[in-house]
Amino acid sequence: MEEKLVRKMIANCLKQYYGEELQPLGESDVKEICTQVYRLKESEPEAYLHDIINDVVYEFLTG
Repeated sequence: MEEKLVRKMIANCLKQYYGEELQPLGESDVKEICTQVYRLKESEPEAYLHDIINDVVYEFLTG
């Protein structure tokens, strides 16, 4: 899975919560989200990447 694509999808997902502001998360937060996305995709290969990213970002923000 290409990290650049995952990062772009995360940024687009964050727009739902923060609008067109600059990315509200730091680099370490984005890396943590990417790691969680990769883990979930490995454990659930049939799941849609878009759904996984939405779930991980939501869980991260609501914490």
